[in-house]
Amino acid sequence: MSGIHSIKPILPVLITLTTVFLIMASRRRPNLREFWSIAGSVGTFVAVLTMVPTVLQGEVLCFELSRIAPGLSFRFRVDGLGMVFGLISSFLWILASFYNIGYMRSLGEHAQTRYYACFSSAILGAQGVAYSGSLLTLYLFYEIITVVTYPLVAHHQDEEAYEAGKKYLFYLMGTSKGLLLPAMVLTYLLSGTLDFSPSIQEGILNQEGFWVTLTYWLFILGFAKAAIMPLHNWLPSAMVAPTPVSALLHAVAVVKAGVFSIARVMLSVFGLSLLERLGLGMWTAYFVSITIILASVIALTKDDLKERLAYSTISQLSYIVLGVALLSTMGITGGIFHIVGHALGKITLFFCAGAIYVAHHKKRISELSGIGYAMPFTMGAFALASLSMIGIPPVGGFVSKWFLVHGAMDVREMGIVIVLLVSALLNAGYFAPITFRAFFEGTERTFRLREAPLWMVIPLCATALLSLFVGFWPDLFVELVRSMR
Repeated sequence: MSGIHSIKPILPVLITLTTVFLIMASRRRPNLREFWSIAGSVGTFVAVLTMVPTVLQGEVLCFELSRIAPGLSFRFRVDGLGMVFGLISSFLWILASFYNIGYMRSLGEHAQTRYYACFSSAILGAQGVAYSGSLLTLYLFYEIITVVTYPLVAHHQDEEAYEAGKKYLFYLMGTSKGLLLPAMVLTYLLSGTLDFSPSIQEGILNQEGFWVTLTYWLFILGFAKAAIMPLHNWLPSAMVAPTPVSALLHAVAVVKAGVFSIARVMLSVFGLSLLERLGLGMWTAYFVSITIILASVIALTKDDLKERLAYSTISQLSYIVLGVALLSTMGITGGIFHIVGHALGKITLFFCAGAIYVAHHKKRISELSGIGYAMPFTMGAFALASLSMIGIPPVGGFVSKWFLVHGAMDVREMGIVIVLLVSALLNAGYFAPITFRAFFEGTERTFRLREAPLWMVIPLCATALLSLFVGFWPDLFVELVRSMR
């Protein structure tokens, strides 16, 4: 096994797993249950932070849990790509834990122990995906995310929630069993290994183009959590879940696990030279461009706030895949950095949607005229996060889109540049009217001055400000991407 052997890659997973059991054991003590959620998130983040200096030096941390057969093992591996996803998901869990307390207490939600346990389990899955050292390990944690988030999607336990949960499982389980498993079998037959190591790329490199291409597209479509059209419909349906769950789905764990897994397969299984030789990179870039444009057009038609945000997510996720598919240094940097930019911006937007509902019980954009006067902190954060999603400087989303445009120009793909520019205009088309309506329509008397509880307002303001911070100082994440090997 190449890299530095260390137990550190498995520690965030173990801490998160312990947190789940502690939450379940504290079901009769709500304050203690909430304490474990916060303590577990902080402990996980600290464990992740201890690996950052080593990864920034270009080193890879490895830990093998067990070996089933040659080339078939449960192993963990931390490099720059995994660190970007692991760092942002563990940090946002801290803020989401505080937000959860305010949301669940304010609405008096039922089954809170199950809710907190499943929420923590989803982060467990995300940490496992981030630090997977083999396709086998990646698949295991990818499926864990699907299973533990079903109770969150169906949390309200009414007919609409159960139907959304069924669709959620149908799409994600169906594609993982029908597409991902065959892709993994083909990969093992082609290369003799499922471990992320030089031998997997060397094995595939010498195979016939047809089988390599088939395997590649099975992976791209099999990771349906990436919500690439036409395998996207589960995501808007899942909006029946509580708003913190929507934030988890869209910004932190579920969809990011999908696009991260695609990036991992493209970079660690196939490699840039093979993708370029077979032309798969640009085919992928144009394929996801359809999702980028079409989902944005659909978002323009939605009046339900969470539904509009859902289609925005579908569009924005494909930026990540597009960036890696450009196969250029700038493009890959932009794509992977967008994991961070999108996470901070989108979790802020969903936090704001939840705060609006808790404070004023409004869900539709057409009902928000003048709400900026009643919720200045919430809607100010919403406006800032919207700028990030559009790609306006100096917020985080601008950095990733700047790299993406330069990446497309580096490979002389003006068609992709046009896609990015048109998409930015569409983003402005469905985000700007919300801010305009909140602050420039109606009067200050339309709503009573009332913000959501501080448990909710402080996290959403923090994520909005962090989005601004990474726009000014993106260096850490850019350096993590550049440390990849």
